[in-house]
Amino acid sequence: MQGIPQPAYYMFMCSVERPPQFPKPSCVNESNRDLHQYTAQKMMEKGIMQTVQPVQAGCLNRCNVGPVMLVEPGHHMYVQLDKAKIDRIIEEHMLGGNPVEEYIIPDMMWGEAIKPADAAAMMAGR
Repeated sequence: MQGIPQPAYYMFMCSVERPPQFPKPSCVNESNRDLHQYTAQKMMEKGIMQTVQPVQAGCLNRCNVGPVMLVEPGHHMYVQLDKAKIDRIIEEHMLGGNPVEEYIIPDMMWGEAIKPADAAAMMAGR
């Protein structure tokens, strides 16, 4: 039996929409509410839905630079997304294999990953 091929990429897009009075910004608002649907439609048009999986995600904790999207593999966090940026990410990163560096979160906002065991040890040693 032949298995279903694994996606080459996963695109985790923040889908959090908060009320206007909420103290934290929201990735989704009136002007970009259709960004996930737009992304899926563009990937269908390009014929890559079977190899690129868009995923509506919860908060990715970079609300002040939203809308955001995390692309795996590679751990690429794209920020301040709009339709034109999505088009370019699909062309250059998904189809071409080259991340669009100018849309990636600045290093000062995206430090090195912390291993879960190290985080647990830090919490235990408070």
